[in-house]
Amino acid sequence: MFAPVMPRLATFVLALCLLAARAGAQAPAAPYRNAALPVEERVRDLLGRMTLDEKFWQLFMIPGSLDDPSHDYASGAFGLQISALTGAAGAHAERINTIQRFFLERSRLGIPIIPFEEALHGLPLEGATVFPQAIALAATWDTALVGRVATAISREARSRGIRQVLSPVVNLATDVRWGRVEETYGEDPLLASQMTRAFVAPFASAGIVATPKHFVANVGEGGRDSYPIDVSPRLLEELHFPPFRAAIAAGARSVMSAYNSVDGSPASQNRWLLTTVLRQQWGFGGVVISDAAATGGSTVLHHTEANTSTAAKHALESGLDVIFQSSYEQHRSWLAAFRSGAIPDSVIDTAVARVLRVKFGLGLFESPFVSAEDATAWNHRASHRALARTVAGAAMVLLRNEGGILPLSPGVRSVAVIGTDAAEARLGGYSGPGKGAVSILEGIRERLGRTGTVRYAAGPGRFASEPVVIPGRFLSLTTEFFDNISLAGTPGVTRADSMIDVRWTFNPPARGLATDWYSVRWTGSLAVPPGRARRIGIEGTDGYRLYLDGRLVIDNWKKQSYRTTLVSAPLRSGTRYQIRLEYFETTGNARVRLVWDGDRPDHGRADIDSAVAVARRSEVAVVVAGIEEGEFRDRARLELPGRQEELIRAVAAAGRPVVVVLVGGSAIAMSGWLDRVDGVLLAWYPGEEGGHAVADLLFGDENPAGRLPVTFPIEEGQLPLAYNHKPTGRGDDYLDLTGQPLFPFGFGLSYTTFSYSNLRILPAEIPPDGRATVTLRVRNTGSRAGDEVVQLYLRDVLATVARPVLMLAGFQRIRLEPGQERDVAFPLGPEQLRMLDREMRWVVEPGIFRVSVGASSKDIRLRGELMVR
Repeated sequence: MFAPVMPRLATFVLALCLLAARAGAQAPAAPYRNAALPVEERVRDLLGRMTLDEKFWQLFMIPGSLDDPSHDYASGAFGLQISALTGAAGAHAERINTIQRFFLERSRLGIPIIPFEEALHGLPLEGATVFPQAIALAATWDTALVGRVATAISREARSRGIRQVLSPVVNLATDVRWGRVEETYGEDPLLASQMTRAFVAPFASAGIVATPKHFVANVGEGGRDSYPIDVSPRLLEELHFPPFRAAIAAGARSVMSAYNSVDGSPASQNRWLLTTVLRQQWGFGGVVISDAAATGGSTVLHHTEANTSTAAKHALESGLDVIFQSSYEQHRSWLAAFRSGAIPDSVIDTAVARVLRVKFGLGLFESPFVSAEDATAWNHRASHRALARTVAGAAMVLLRNEGGILPLSPGVRSVAVIGTDAAEARLGGYSGPGKGAVSILEGIRERLGRTGTVRYAAGPGRFASEPVVIPGRFLSLTTEFFDNISLAGTPGVTRADSMIDVRWTFNPPARGLATDWYSVRWTGSLAVPPGRARRIGIEGTDGYRLYLDGRLVIDNWKKQSYRTTLVSAPLRSGTRYQIRLEYFETTGNARVRLVWDGDRPDHGRADIDSAVAVARRSEVAVVVAGIEEGEFRDRARLELPGRQEELIRAVAAAGRPVVVVLVGGSAIAMSGWLDRVDGVLLAWYPGEEGGHAVADLLFGDENPAGRLPVTFPIEEGQLPLAYNHKPTGRGDDYLDLTGQPLFPFGFGLSYTTFSYSNLRILPAEIPPDGRATVTLRVRNTGSRAGDEVVQLYLRDVLATVARPVLMLAGFQRIRLEPGQERDVAFPLGPEQLRMLDREMRWVVEPGIFRVSVGASSKDIRLRGELMVR
């Protein structure tokens, strides 16, 4: 009897659904979509609609896209680092638009993402302009010029749809052995703060979230990256905090925490740093994100957390908002931590609210898309490339110019250009490829044109040629991993490998093993190619042993150090050997490489001889030499790597004038060759127009005026060495070496000369809250137009706590024509005179302040006194 009723019921239900759909279509938009409402009201409304999973994804950022269909972004995401499939900026903008549209239309609540990217000295993407590296920007000592660079980068980024940049690096370069000095603005808090303001402000104005990093003090003892920091709150306040404060004052809406621990607590979950200092004391209302995979560092590196769940809980409770990971798959363990209920809802909601405020503040809900035409127009436009050349020239530092070798005489018609760095056009860390990057060799060839001859020799390069890792094409290997240190029992994992070149630091060598207790056995065959006989060996952390055809040829079965051990008996050409390499590890941080002699025995000597021959045939030799560095590539030695020093000495002995052009982002020791050459020009990583800029300076089209933002030591044993240290209890010198630098902070030469005169400090006495003005006159006393960087330094003569022997208080880069003079003025007030007293209060203490003005921290030309009563 119910059968006739069912069709009528179905029709009725369908009608109700249609009516509901029409009603929903005509319903007013949710309050969070109403741009006219206050941001806080929109945040509350949206937050109240979100599920736990949706909240999690607003606190999770990764490199990613929609290319892999197995990656489910239905619940949204904080942001993605979206790769460009082609070199065209317009195509990249369209790709970001497409991905943004997915989140707006296909996720339940339509929350837009924040597309993010690096932007240290340009976007690291094809089609983007590559400017000189950050340390070079600091070497300009020109905030207006750095602001122009940041404006150009922000326009290229914004036009592509990128709304957050993980830049700038505002850590101080307190030890020049650190591999990331190139990314910084140098060792001084004032210089770094001024550069930070200049860089961040244009991004804030463009509606892009700048992210100063790494909070805080990302370089530890020995100049090692992310080493633990155990320094006083006073040192943090005086040195390390000011650039971060400057970034926030300039409009930064995000801060990235560091990998290292601070006073025993990982920076990504350091409550004192992230809440007490950043939130409560500074009033920062933006978003704190972790460095990539840093949140998990508390479990696998710092060993302060038992598992991911507690790591996530304590990080968010301490003030972290967004977990930054390196791959999509890593979200699972973090999402599980959220779902476990370990993290209080109030903590999650507070972090999500901060994220939503930023997204509403950026206008992403109203204007999420960009124009591909704008991206094409802004990226790598001619004016940006011209700016890159200008900045490169402004940043280069002339370190030596004996006999006025530079600029090169207009009569010079033949130049020997020597060194692989002359031809490589290296751009530095976090760089894109550049578009038509100009090498130094190309720049010199173009400058001489048809009127001269450029002869090139590569020289031996930056790398020592012997030994080298045995290529996989000569090896066939099976690798067995054991969960003990004696190769006992059945291996836990067995796999095939093509070569032996491993570094096991953060992660175990295979699943199921510890990071610090295992052994490994490689077995297989080695085919020695036709040619000369070779020696075989092991490079790495011991203990290891090597068997050839069952015979033990290297026995280093002990744990002590890192070394390279080569077999004296050579391998025969065209022979196949059975090989077995065994290794064990008891403390972690393993490095193992199977090596042999390279293809050309001592070809470095032949390359040096070839370079010398080229130099002898030329009127002047330009040797371009460089260093190796970068993230997690700290240097124990500061001299030029490989056989480059030998190259320089050999070329200098050829009897021709020699100019050395240095490529790198940090200090270089030069005592082995400096006195043998005539000129030294520090080019840094000069960007895609660097070759032209070097040629401009070598031939006198431009006058160098860059100044060092870091101190150059004579030897590594002097480190750390900074100009603004506090007084010692005895002296500065060593038994066998001075405590003075090779080149001091602020140093740099010019092709002209400048005189300083008429120092006045008015008024000469001020109250603690008063202000004075320092004025002086600078005159170009040479025959060329040029820039001078006028530097103001202070010393608090008598204070209740130890103060630096010298501290930068102001600087100005000015341009003067020959014979032209100009008055330069610096303000002095509480901002420059204040100090932390014994109770950690910022005060201006009465007393005498010594006022010094000069051309570097050592080259002081004028001095006076200011009295605070």
